[in-house]
Amino acid sequence: MTQTAPLPVPPGKQMLSEQVYAHLREAIMRGDHAPGDALKPQDLAKEQGVSLAVVREALVRLVGEGLADRLPNRGFAVPAFSDRRWQEIAEARRTIEPVVLRMSIERGDVDWEARVRAAHHRLARTPAYVPEEGEYYSSAWAEAHRVFHRTLLEGCGNPVLLETVDRLWTASELARRFSAHRAPGRDHVGEHRRLEEAALARDADTAAEALARHLTQTAAGLTGRAHHEPPKET
Repeated sequence: MTQTAPLPVPPGKQMLSEQVYAHLREAIMRGDHAPGDALKPQDLAKEQGVSLAVVREALVRLVGEGLADRLPNRGFAVPAFSDRRWQEIAEARRTIEPVVLRMSIERGDVDWEARVRAAHHRLARTPAYVPEEGEYYSSAWAEAHRVFHRTLLEGCGNPVLLETVDRLWTASELARRFSAHRAPGRDHVGEHRRLEEAALARDADTAAEALARHLTQTAAGLTGRAHHEPPKET
């Protein structure tokens, strides 16, 4: 018995779904919807002037990225900052990323060093907050932040490990923004500087410890237990 291939999604609907997805993703990242807020498909469809099907498709995609929750018999919602999942993701990152960083420091060449230095320079020179983007990190800073951390680890030369790192990064993006909002006094500039310095000095022990502490601070910011170290003189 032959199976019927699924009907292709009409280009117009696919483009519309992509636009609604991008709009909702940006609104959640910007903090327009608070942690735990309901995301009601009917209201969103009316607001965007699209069908329920288009909105639901976008919401399901956001659920897959960890940017929305699908609640039994209750529709969709922005994840709560107290969600246990954030701590589990943080634990996974603390387990994996310091090991990958050690490998990167051991295997990275001069080109890797140059990329780390350039990525850190870009991060340090990018404003973390801009008024027009709300109370969370700016999109430019968030991208510079991602590139810096990714560059630190990509010297490992193992694409399978880097794919795992990328998935965990995407899953924790919203938690990073929640944490920064709840712990505004954190010295992220100093934390990133110490990471860069230790990596370029090929001091794997110090770099791995600094990264583990960095990730712990993010998770602690969600529970109100963040400890802020005073900036160190260089």
